[in-house]
This record gives sequence, C-alpha cells and structure tokens, in this order.
Amino acid sequence: MAGEVIVDALPYIDQGYDEPGIREAAISMVEDEKRRYRPSKNYLEHLPPLNISAFETEMMRTEFDRLQQRLPMETMSMKRYELPPPPAGKLTDMSAWNECLENSMAQLEHQATRITNLELMMDYGTEAWKSYLEVLVKCVAAAQTQVTKLKKQIQEVNFQRKNVQMQVGEKLRDLEANWVGLVSKNYEIELACAHLEKQIRAYELAKTEKMDSD
Repeated sequence: MAGEVIVDALPYIDQGYDEPGIREAAISMVEDEKRRYRPSKNYLEHLPPLNISAFETEMMRTEFDRLQQRLPMETMSMKRYELPPPPAGKLTDMSAWNECLENSMAQLEHQATRITNLELMMDYGTEAWKSYLEVLVKCVAAAQTQVTKLKKQIQEVNFQRKNVQMQVGEKLRDLEANWVGLVSKNYEIELACAHLEKQIRAYELAKTEKMDSD
C-alpha cells in the first residue's frame, strides 16, 4: 500500500535498549541512512510557497536595507524641539519671525498635549493597566488550558500505543513460544529419525553379515 509505514520496533516491550553500545549502534545506523537517503519527491509540494516578506512594512524593509549595507543608524533629530531665531540675514524679516513664532506655539501645544496625556494616565492609567493585566491573565489561562488538553491527548496516544504494543507483545511471545516448541519438536523428530536410520543400518549390516556367514 502506498504511503504505508512499517514499524518494526516496540519500545514498550522490547528489551536491551540500555545495554552498552546499543545507543551508539542506533545513532550510527541513523547517520548512515541519512548519508544514503536521497529524497524522491518534494514532501512540501502541497504547501503554498513561503512568503518571508508578508509581514514586512516599508519601515522594516528600509531598516533591513540599511543593515544589509552596513550603514550607521541615523541619530534622533532634535531639531523640532529647538527654538532658533531667524537667520542673521532675516532678523528684520517679519515672515521669518512669524515662522519662529508658529514653531514656538506648536511646541507649546505639543508640551500641553503631553501634560494632558500625563494627567489622563494619572487618572485612568492604573485601571487601564489592570484591565490589560486581566486580559493577559485570561490569555495565560487559555494557553494553560490548551497545554493541559494537549498533554492529555499525548498521554492518551501513549496509553493507546502502550496498550496495543502490550497486546502485540503477548501475541509475539505466544508465537515465539510456539515457534520454539515446533523447532524443539522438529529437532526431536530429526534425532528420532537419525536414531532409526542408525538402527536400520545396523540391522542391514547384521543381516548382510549373517547372509555371508551362511
């Protein structure tokens, strides 16, 4: 049958695995098989092609390119936090001063927003963190439940394997005892046949000697 796997090992009933040299011999056989084995087909052909860039963003691709080219990381720009005056040549330019004023107002608004966020965090951050921790606890509980379920399934599979192997082992022992009995019986028959052949030859020899004497 195509795809049939023949298992010739029964670890729950086989003996001798702990004897010296057995493990080394098994590893040697595995390594020898790995050297000689040549796959005859692509065992992953039923799977879609691997898309290693499915979750890459433009920022990630840019960073990967920088790492590949071994370029240094750009330092954090602090320019937006500065309040520079107009250039020396534009100290009398009203539009330049307006730009500086707009920049200072934007930064003041940014600082005000940060203060508001800090106040909100002081008021609601604790409860938000508690809610987040509750979600994490539920995730951990769900994962532990899944792990327990998987462990139970593994235990059931191992129990089924052991039960089947113990039944097969009992049958193998019966067959082996039957085989030993048949071999012993055949040996006894061969001995009896050899004994009879010896008696026949002795009888024929005695008969021949008697005929010669007559």
